[in-house]
Amino acid sequence: MATTSTNAALQQTVLRRALAAGDARRLHVRFSAAVLDRYRSMPSAELVRTRTVGRVGIARRWSIDVGIVEDDATGETVLHASMEDLLTRLPEEERAHWVAHLIPDAASVNFLQMKMAAAACIDDGDTIPWT
Repeated sequence: MATTSTNAALQQTVLRRALAAGDARRLHVRFSAAVLDRYRSMPSAELVRTRTVGRVGIARRWSIDVGIVEDDATGETVLHASMEDLLTRLPEEERAHWVAHLIPDAASVNFLQMKMAAAACIDDGDTIPWT
């Protein structure tokens, strides 16, 4: 099991490489392991794993590789996949299902709304100094 510092160092390396290449497809997105429930009942689905990596897919149609980790805060199993694999290996008809199982990172709702609309401005009060 990787230590927290090893995990941070690897994620920093992934980010550095993505920035250097100008390619956000290298970045990873996290999902609840419940995303797999849909496929468990499908006869043509293939789910294989080790302790830390896995693959899910439909035989002879598509597959996607995922990382597997236990969330330290919740104890829940979390999957992560690269944006590249989500874009190129996950069929469009499966994307809404995966999006529904996204584990969001902490983020400013106002900032996200602002970035989603061109020329948006959010007024949430007076400016304050950074401390």
